[in-house]
Parts: sequence; C-alpha cells; structure tokens
Amino acid sequence: MEVSFGITGKDYCLFASDTSANRSIVRMKSTEDKQKVIGKHLVMAYSGEPGDTVNFAEYVERNLRLYQIRNHIPLRPSSAASWTRLELAKSLRSRKPYSVNLLLGGFDPTSNTPELFWIDYLGTKGTVPYAAHGYGAYFALSTMDRWHSPDMDLQQGLELMRKCIDELEKRFIVNLGEFTIRVADKDGVRQINLKGEEVSAVGAKPAL
Repeated sequence: MEVSFGITGKDYCLFASDTSANRSIVRMKSTEDKQKVIGKHLVMAYSGEPGDTVNFAEYVERNLRLYQIRNHIPLRPSSAASWTRLELAKSLRSRKPYSVNLLLGGFDPTSNTPELFWIDYLGTKGTVPYAAHGYGAYFALSTMDRWHSPDMDLQQGLELMRKCIDELEKRFIVNLGEFTIRVADKDGVRQINLKGEEVSAVGAKPAL
C-alpha cells in the first residue's frame, strides 16, 4: 500500500511519498525514501514492486547522468519523461518487465515552467497539473481538483498537500505514517516539511 502525490504550481513542482516499506500485514521499515533525485531540477516518485522500483529508479538516474556527461547538457523534464516511458514500454515487451508506477517532474530552466508527468507500469504517459499513484488517488484527486490553481505559490501548494495527507489520514483504513516531501524549482531540488522548512533526514515527520 503506497501513496505518491505530485502538484505543480506557479514556478515549482511538489512531491510527497509515504515512507512505509510493508510486506503482507507487517511494516518492515518506516524510513523508506520512495523518491529519487534524477537531475538538478528533476525528481521521480516511484511505487510498485520493491525490487523493481529501486532498480529502475537507479537505472534512470544513471542513464540521465550518462546523457549529461556525453552531451554536456541535461535532459529537460519532458525529454526525461519520454525516455523513461520508452524504457518501461520496452521492458513490458521483455521477459522481465518492471512493475513500477512513476510521477516524474521538475522545473524546466529553459522555459521557466514546472512540468509533471504521470507514468504507469504499462508505459502510459500523461502531462498533468497534479497527480497521484496508489490508494491515495482515491482520496486526494477530488481534493486536488477542487483546490488546485496553476498560479499557486509554494505555501499554497504545501497547504493543498496538507489537505491531501489529512484526507488520507482521516479516511484511509491504513496508517501510512510519515511522508517525504520534495520541491523542484529554479534553485534545484530540496527536501522540506509542510511548513516549507528544509529538512535533511529522510522521512522526517511533516510539521503540522
């Protein structure tokens, strides 16, 4: 049972993921980071089979880095998302497909705009203003649809993220515990809490 949220605002892309690693009815770990910083302005939130998610996230990160070394320029969010979708589509037609769902996004410094992409394990990709994967989508998408605005500043985006997490805690039968929150903007990627304060520890408890 995993949850990933993504929101775009005026000049940023915001991500939140739960930090629980579960097997059957047992919580094995409560500090799992289910996001990967794959570029200076790029973040990928992943969910799915535990081995597949970490393996594929590292594969994407290293290949995007290799592209930058070879060409002396990083891929833009849209190009990174297209390449990632293609790799998932290729794996789907192989003997060992990845079972991974992704929210990939960040800030495009060339156009000064945030971008967010919804990608599932079947290689489907969509450009979206907000998105969710996992059981959280059943509870949060209506909240995002009601309160999201393209010109939200970061504090408004964090307030919307708080509403989504609160709705999940109130209505979902399982307590998913803590959340990892990252923002990507013109200054790069940083991990924060719901007050907008930077944190260094993975899975730090969001300030309420």
